[in-house]
Amino acid sequence: MPYTVTLPRLGEADAQRIADAIGETALGDAALDAAEAADGSWELTLYLESPPRPEDLLLLQRTSGAVLGAAPTWQTHDLPETNWVAKSLAGLGPVRVGRFLVHGSHSRDRLTPNLIGLEIEAGEAFGTGHHGSTAGCLEAIARIARTHLVGNALDLGTGTGVLAIAIARTWRTPVLATDIDPIAIEVARQNAALNGTLRHLDFAVAAGLSHPVIAGRGPYGLIVANILARPLAQLAPALARELAPGGFAVLSGILPEQASQVVAAYRSGGLRLLRQSERDGWSTLVLESPAPA
Repeated sequence: MPYTVTLPRLGEADAQRIADAIGETALGDAALDAAEAADGSWELTLYLESPPRPEDLLLLQRTSGAVLGAAPTWQTHDLPETNWVAKSLAGLGPVRVGRFLVHGSHSRDRLTPNLIGLEIEAGEAFGTGHHGSTAGCLEAIARIARTHLVGNALDLGTGTGVLAIAIARTWRTPVLATDIDPIAIEVARQNAALNGTLRHLDFAVAAGLSHPVIAGRGPYGLIVANILARPLAQLAPALARELAPGGFAVLSGILPEQASQVVAAYRSGGLRLLRQSERDGWSTLVLESPAPA
C-alpha cells in the first residue's frame, strides 16, 4: 500500500526551497509533488512505497525546519492501491504536436491521414504528450525531421516509449530505448507493439549511459533525454561522446531557470545550442555535435 507524507499551508517560495532541500537528502529519489491549494497556499506531498520510518520523519522535519526556522509537523496518510497515473490520465483528450497526434484508444477517430498517430495508453510510466517536457521533445523531433535524416537513435529515460515510437514512426530507423525502471521498459515495449514499431526498437534497463549495450550501439545521430536538469548536466560528457558528429541531442525535463546550467555543461562537452523553447513552464534544448570538416 502506498503512503504519503504531506506538509500543508506553505508559501510558494518556501515550498520550492524545501522541495529542493529534500532533493539533496536520502529521500531525494522519492516522488515529491508541490501543489497549490484552493486558498492560495502550497502543499508538499512525498510518496513512499512503505510507511515512513521515524528517521525519515525526523529528516523531513530537520530539512524543512532549516528553511522555515522551526520544525513543522508532517502528516502521514496511507492510500488505497490505485494506479494513480492511469487514473489521472485516462480519458484525457489527444494532444497535437506538429505532425504528431498522441492519443488513447478512445480517440483513434481523431487521427487523420496527414498526422502521425502515437497511441499511448495511460499506465505506470511517464510520457503521454500532455506534459510540457514531452510535448517539447516531440516538437523538437518534428522540426529536426523537416531537414535531416536520422539513422540511429537513443531514447534515454524512455518512460512510456512515446519519444522512441515517434522517432521510429518518423524515420523508420533503429532506436534504443532505455530506462532505469523495468516497469517503464515493459510499458514501452507494449506501446511499441501497439504502434507497430517493435521491429525498430530495442530496450534495455539501464541507468545513465554506462550500460554496455548503449556504447555498443553508438554513436547516435539523435539522442533524446526527457529526465531532469541535474542528471542531464551530469551526463553531459558521456552523452557528448555517444553523439555522432553532426548529431542532435534533444533534452527536456528542465525548468527555465535551470536551462543555462545545462547548456553550459554541454558546451563544455563540445556541443552547441541550436534552439531553446518553452512549453507549459518547461524548457526543451536542441543541441548539435560539430559536423566533421
